[in-house]
Amino acid sequence: MQVTETLNEGLKRGYAITIPATELEEKVNAKLAEAQPEIEMKGFRKGKVPMPLLKKQFGPRLMGEVMQEAVDGAMNKHFEDSGDRPALQPDVKMTNEDWKEGDDVNVEMSYEALPAIPEVDVSGVELEKLVVKAEDAAVTEALENLASSAQEFEAREEGAASEDGDQVVIDFVGKVDGEAFEGGSAEDYPLTLGSNSFIPGFEEQLVGVKSGEEKDVTVTFPEEYGAEHLAGKEAVFSCTVKEVKAPKAAEINDELAKKFGSEDLDQLKGQISERLEAEYAGAARQVMKRAALDALAELVSFDLPPSLVEAEAKQIAHQLWHEENPDVQGHDHPEIEPTDEHNKLAERRVRLGLLLAEMGQKAEVEVTDQEMTQAIMQQARQYPGQERQFFEFIQQNAQMQQQLRAPIFEDKVIDLVFDQAKVSEKEVSKEDLQKAVEALEEE
Repeated sequence: MQVTETLNEGLKRGYAITIPATELEEKVNAKLAEAQPEIEMKGFRKGKVPMPLLKKQFGPRLMGEVMQEAVDGAMNKHFEDSGDRPALQPDVKMTNEDWKEGDDVNVEMSYEALPAIPEVDVSGVELEKLVVKAEDAAVTEALENLASSAQEFEAREEGAASEDGDQVVIDFVGKVDGEAFEGGSAEDYPLTLGSNSFIPGFEEQLVGVKSGEEKDVTVTFPEEYGAEHLAGKEAVFSCTVKEVKAPKAAEINDELAKKFGSEDLDQLKGQISERLEAEYAGAARQVMKRAALDALAELVSFDLPPSLVEAEAKQIAHQLWHEENPDVQGHDHPEIEPTDEHNKLAERRVRLGLLLAEMGQKAEVEVTDQEMTQAIMQQARQYPGQERQFFEFIQQNAQMQQQLRAPIFEDKVIDLVFDQAKVSEKEVSKEDLQKAVEALEEE
């Protein structure tokens, strides 16, 4: 086998590979000899089929296999010997299209090599870690929200009219074309006005009713309603209002704490403080991560594979276009050309991606099975009732596995940077942290 370099320009590589016909012939014969003892053919005993007949019967198919194996072997040996790592799948094509048995196989292989990544010393990088303490006001606000979510209802004084947000206890019977329909009746039903839990238009008509009042509510079922025999139909619900109740937030005390799984109010406050500070820490990490990436981007410079930059720029342009045109769900739109700004951002992302991958590889960073399982479980929660199917889908989809693994790997490498850099803490307010996060989103 002969390999000749045809292109070496920047990161672009090209090679002409010649695989001698004699080598292919030897491999075909070896495969036939290995299979011969197990082959049966009419007129011959098992294992006694003559080699020329086997070659005539199976030779063409085996030649195809041998050619593919030879090309793959040549590529693997080249990358092993050269140390090159292709940025994308190499482009491989056979150049003698009029090939016939007995001819050498001529192949052209071209690719863009990944660049050599320089060593990076991050010990001199200075990072600031923003620290926010959970203030009493924030804890109180969270408690009030919990109390509101655990609200109860108490009867309004006699003769009081219902308001939006009130609860009305009603008996109702629904009819279409004068006939009651299945599932359209209930007694002592507690309906919170404004909850949008009933057919559109139903709850609004009960605002202003009083206890003891009877009222017909006329609504039209949506065209896409689940029950086909009711979809698009007008219905009249005869309602009897039995009670009108006003919302009342639960009191902030030990009883409220127990409703949320705490022993008492002090423990609940402590848990809220921990949760708030964990949220602040997560936001502060994103701010410090961006600062670390900015520092890394300033520390290194190396050539980038144009194909990777081009693909990343197209993806950025496409994503931003859809964010600006949310009404377009599919991809039936004009081709989106990346701008200079997209290309610049793509270069940064590709450079940092290659750098972090190299740093992680040298540090032997690995994503554990447990970390992957946690990531899959977190994603699976978005598909309630279909978690098992989601797990099976991920197990069979290598690309999805990589999409879940990549951010975990990146965060573990960023943790290495944090450990090696000079990190100082700065206590700030919640508002200051929010401004820092918003500044990230604007960039």
